[in-house]
Amino acid sequence: MMPKKAREGSDTCGLLEYLYGPGKRDEHTDPHMVASWDDPYVEDPAVSLDMTIPDLALILDAPVYALPCKKPPQHVYHVAVRNAPEDRTLTDDEWAKVAREMMHAAGIAEHGDDQACRWVAIRHADDHIHIVATKARQDGRQPNLRQDIVKMHAAAREFEVEFGLRRLTHGDKTARKWPKSGEQEKAVRRGLPEPVRETLQRTVRQAAAAAVSDADFFARLTASGLRVKQRIAPDGNITGYSVAQPGDRDGGQRAVWFPGARLAPDLSLPRVRERWQRPTHVSPVAAAEMWQEAERRVRAAADQLGAGGLREGAGDVAALGDLIVVAAVISPRMVRDRMRQAAYEFERASRAPGDRALEGQARRLYQESTQLLSRSAVAASRHSDTVAALGFLLALATAIEASRRWHQAQEHRVQAEASGRAGRLLREAVEVTAGASAAREYRPRPRRATKRPAVATSARRSVPQSGERPMAGVVQQAIPHHASAVLTDTAWPALRTRLVEVERAGEDPAEVLAAVAARRELASADSVAEVLTWRLDGWKRQRDAAPNAEGKSPSATSAGDTGSSGAARTRGTAGPTRRPPGDEQGRGPRRTR
Repeated sequence: MMPKKAREGSDTCGLLEYLYGPGKRDEHTDPHMVASWDDPYVEDPAVSLDMTIPDLALILDAPVYALPCKKPPQHVYHVAVRNAPEDRTLTDDEWAKVAREMMHAAGIAEHGDDQACRWVAIRHADDHIHIVATKARQDGRQPNLRQDIVKMHAAAREFEVEFGLRRLTHGDKTARKWPKSGEQEKAVRRGLPEPVRETLQRTVRQAAAAAVSDADFFARLTASGLRVKQRIAPDGNITGYSVAQPGDRDGGQRAVWFPGARLAPDLSLPRVRERWQRPTHVSPVAAAEMWQEAERRVRAAADQLGAGGLREGAGDVAALGDLIVVAAVISPRMVRDRMRQAAYEFERASRAPGDRALEGQARRLYQESTQLLSRSAVAASRHSDTVAALGFLLALATAIEASRRWHQAQEHRVQAEASGRAGRLLREAVEVTAGASAAREYRPRPRRATKRPAVATSARRSVPQSGERPMAGVVQQAIPHHASAVLTDTAWPALRTRLVEVERAGEDPAEVLAAVAARRELASADSVAEVLTWRLDGWKRQRDAAPNAEGKSPSATSAGDTGSSGAARTRGTAGPTRRPPGDEQGRGPRRTR
């Protein structure tokens, strides 16, 4: 839950007409009042014929005009309280409780004070409300609004626990800069998948994580397609920078520039420069050895993370965040989406409150791993072998778990939760990779061919119905030691669906399940069924990608017809024949039936 105070104004009626109106693009649905300073005696203009919007504005402004002194020029107090997109939809009564508590925390209308400021809460969407108040108490005094937004944020944290909402950030100045409502609406109008601020954050972070100098950083930003503007001091030194996305303009057709500090706290130029303040020298290695070298360093760093105390641990997790960002760019395509999401989730965990030490042993090892992957990026893109990357992903998951424990020890609740979310995504990527590795090495057991009557042969060649085989029996056959836990797990329906897909693809689900289960141990899994589901996802992706990698001449075994000869395969549809340009008229006449 995120309270956000808007700019103060002087037109109460105009603001109410906008909140009760259709919005700029008809985005307001069912505008109505959920709470007010004098419930239930303040009528709602949306449902009452006796109350109009100007009447409501006049009632709200009455204490302002009754002030013994001059009316303040900006007397309209406006706060929007918004939930995260993944939160459940609150009821009107729940939003009313939120509005009353926010006005109490802000000092607008404390509980039990019948001379407090007047306010109303209006809801015109599922995920947020707007609270409008006038900054004049009914006894003629001014309200005490000191630290109002900080106190409202503290109240929001309590509602997140009470209503089961996503628990957002504390005021430790490590939160990222979220897109504003106007930026989100602009992205929708332009048909963009995300607001421009999000795109710039990700692009600048990737450049900062891989860069080794100022020149390298700005060169990477330019190569990524962004517009870059440097802020140069009179002495010629670069003191800051701004970036803009080509084509992103405001109402006056001017480019919209974002300074690095407005993207995220660790993307200001001084914080970016911390990454290469102490140069890291790593010799590039062959693509076949890249993952193993990075794995060795990451495992050694996981044991050292936070060993030097709070300041050193803050520098360690910052370097680990850069490593995850670079690893997400060059990771195998099969798990790249999960890796990018893990980098996004870990971003908050990489920013610990307080100062950072730049000489930690773990930080140096993480930076070496980052440079190793970055310098070998071209080779890695050609050899993004899931099997070779599996050990590195396992080591990275261990490092993220070490960071979670360190944040917990320092009582960094938000950062510890971010590490937990990133760790889960890394574990999922590991299991998907393990399933793909099992699929590459899998060789089905040969089946004995027996001569059967024609009727039996016809029945054998008929396509069986998917799911005809009991999948519970498949589990008991393939993994008898884990069968009881799997069949009672909440993830069992998803696993059963994957097994049905395996059977539908013409493979033995019991053999496949046994193969992926034997790939890595299962004893430490919180949910064996979920782990096996992830491995079967990797299995399916690898098997789907195999025909494309093998070309257009599959073997008899891969063709799925062990009884066909090489000559029989020529009866299939022939591939297109290349003809020289302009030779289309040289074809023979069409054969008639």
